[in-house]
Amino acid sequence: MKVESACRRLIDEYSSRPTLRSGSLITTVFGDAIAPRGGTVWLGSLIEVMSNFGIGERLVRTSVFRLARDGWLQSEQIGRRSYYSLTDEGREQFDQATHRIYGAPAKDWDGQWCLLLLSGLDTANKELVRKECGWLGFGPMSANVLAHPAPNLSDLDITLQRLGVADDVVVVNGQTVRNEAGMRRLAHESWNLADLDERYDAFVKMFRPLMRSLQSDSRVDDKTAFLARTLLIQEYRKILLRDPMLPEELLPSDWQGATAYQLCRKLYRALYLFADQYLTEAMETAEGPLPPPASGFLARFGGLDKPHIRKAEDG
Repeated sequence: MKVESACRRLIDEYSSRPTLRSGSLITTVFGDAIAPRGGTVWLGSLIEVMSNFGIGERLVRTSVFRLARDGWLQSEQIGRRSYYSLTDEGREQFDQATHRIYGAPAKDWDGQWCLLLLSGLDTANKELVRKECGWLGFGPMSANVLAHPAPNLSDLDITLQRLGVADDVVVVNGQTVRNEAGMRRLAHESWNLADLDERYDAFVKMFRPLMRSLQSDSRVDDKTAFLARTLLIQEYRKILLRDPMLPEELLPSDWQGATAYQLCRKLYRALYLFADQYLTEAMETAEGPLPPPASGFLARFGGLDKPHIRKAEDG
């Protein structure tokens, strides 16, 4: 199967879903492509780019309006053109998600657990902390205790401060001293690892044909690379942000998350450069094309400085 055909199958499958979540896909485009390149885009060019996914102008405008209403985006009017950028809160949350989506799975673990004690919160704030810290990978050990074996403490501090509960949530370090097998079972139940494993397996089956196509036929144009890269991150992040990123000791031996990470990493490294060339041509800011990616962009998936697939005209 050629790369174009493999990509078209992915787009057709996405477009045929009963509920087309355009806001989610626009969020992926902002986080994956626009945020590292200045964070601002002209709405007209965003509309043009999203049309490649079968998303019409009206739906794009509605979705962007909702993202702005929910505090993710802000707009600036220059002449007759509207430019959208991330709010400070939106960028903060995108940065947190970036650490998880493009970072390597946890390997080394000292056996310590980070516990959040929620008994000092009222019911409404408990639910809010469970939800927001759930995005950081914390799982419920009981009604008043959330746990994670290897959290990003900086992201945790930012989240608790943003929610206004930093003085009410007690953060404790602890270690399992008895019944490690029981703790492993509890971890599997608290984070529903069986469901995550099935989702990762479906992701691998969805994108493996594209990887095989790239390996057998390296010809890929810039637009196709962008479409494939966007759908890759769209599907991967939907699973990854549910994944607590537990260390290997707590995972099943045949954990599909490891396979999904390697596949996503290889595909992203193969596609990112050409996708960025398309973004330079297709996306506009008030000053012209999107600026080059920030230096931190090249650290994604362990380093993006060596593309593996060359375009046909490069030989």
